[in-house]
Amino acid sequence: MRGDESTLPESLEESILRAGFVEGHEALLVASLHESSPRLRVLALRGAARRALMTQVEWLAALADDDATVRREAAHLLAYDELRDELITSALRKTLQDSDPLVVESTVFALGEHGSIDALEQLCAVAIEHEDARCREAAVAALGSLGDDRGRSTILQALNDKPPVRRRAIVALANFEGPDIDAALERARDDRDWQVRSAVDQLTRDED
Repeated sequence: MRGDESTLPESLEESILRAGFVEGHEALLVASLHESSPRLRVLALRGAARRALMTQVEWLAALADDDATVRREAAHLLAYDELRDELITSALRKTLQDSDPLVVESTVFALGEHGSIDALEQLCAVAIEHEDARCREAAVAALGSLGDDRGRSTILQALNDKPPVRRRAIVALANFEGPDIDAALERARDDRDWQVRSAVDQLTRDED
């Protein structure tokens, strides 16, 4: 005979998940930010961010967590937070040097979403120097979002990178104008990657 599943004890993971959507369990979410399991910390982080329970101390701890999945989640969630705290912004920028590429990618995305001009030089460095193409691609996208002319040469340089980075660079160039941009787009019309060529065609159609 099967038991009534509604009477089975709820796991801690299930409790944390529910707490992220239901009022009255704020203490559980905050306490779970310090659980030994990275999986539980990530779930608590998502719930606490959703419920606006994250303090400066909690954000800083998450960005400096020993586990990369927690740091990655914190950076990703900060892309959708107001990010008005200078200490948190500074800590986020430091994660551009994280050893985990996915943490860097999430950090770049967050900085681009917030229009963090102060991080422009660091973003340029990631776009040019990072060994992981996903990070370089994300940095080029962020530079395009910023639209600051100081990022122009870096985006143009990205047109010599791998196909996904080159495609992202074409899109990023939509926020820039000048003879050098026109010349770069003209060269990219003959790119060996058809998606790069397609991105150029789309961009130039949108401009017409």
